[in-house]
Amino acid sequence: MPDAPQDRPLVCVVLDDYQDAAAAAAPWERLAPRVAVSFERRHIGRRDALVERLGDADIVVANRERTRFDAALLASLPRLKLLVTTGMGNAAIDMAAARARNIEVRGTGSAGEPTVELAWALILGLARRLVPEANGLREGRWQSSLGFGLKGRTLGLVGLGRVGTGVAAVGRALGMEVLAWSPNLTPERALAAGARRSSGLEALFAAADIVSLHAPLTESSKGLVDAPLLARMRPGAYLVNTARAGLVDEAALLEALRSGRLAGAALDVFWEEPLPAVHPLLALPNVLATPHLGYVTDHNYARYFSDAVENIEAWLAGRPIRVLN
Repeated sequence: MPDAPQDRPLVCVVLDDYQDAAAAAAPWERLAPRVAVSFERRHIGRRDALVERLGDADIVVANRERTRFDAALLASLPRLKLLVTTGMGNAAIDMAAARARNIEVRGTGSAGEPTVELAWALILGLARRLVPEANGLREGRWQSSLGFGLKGRTLGLVGLGRVGTGVAAVGRALGMEVLAWSPNLTPERALAAGARRSSGLEALFAAADIVSLHAPLTESSKGLVDAPLLARMRPGAYLVNTARAGLVDEAALLEALRSGRLAGAALDVFWEEPLPAVHPLLALPNVLATPHLGYVTDHNYARYFSDAVENIEAWLAGRPIRVLN
């Protein structure tokens, strides 16, 4: 059980609530009067401003990996005792440094379906050129492009976990051939998910009309999609990334898009987030970019923040649930 000050409630700050949605997504009132909760809509990028905002916080709720909690930041927050992250993993939190400072890190449940849905929104948006056609209609143009039909095409999936399996199911329903690859994927596991295991990553990139990334970011997968791999893709092929930006070599992707080697890319994750409006990706007409919306749905936010409230209640009661460190 935490040692609560006698003269004030515990202070909880919910960070990076871009949509002003967290307050309505969960029963925060259950924490009163012991915990006073505030919601921060801004992304606070400067370290000094972040320390000032969180200086009196006993509890912080981090919305995914939007804010980095490294050892230096954690050392600057002497009151912090509980750090809740949405989801059951957060690469932006130094777990060992938190443990060394007796800061408990807890996670929440999450759903894979929202990312599956967004992946297909991006694939279909690219294939049917929905954004330029919709904008053209508003500007007085009528049918300026040909769509890229999906039936009979090959969908290549890098990663066949919960999200990749969901993406595969939709691909099959649309009449696509589905190839998949990951380091430990077996032919039997691929078949059970409705896919065929590729003989290797290079073979998958060479065969697919659309490659969609669903692998975790690890030391071994960082920069996995590099210039030689992109060069193996078919002319006119598309790349979709709703997983982690670090899987892709950014400079190589920019060059492939500028040269026309890739017909286009749909990206929901970026090397710098929030992505600056002047980033060169946003100047390319063959890029469909969304602001990391993969997990951002009403149902998923309700689960995230209801679990966060439950985590705080359990911590107050001395019950260890969903502890990550």
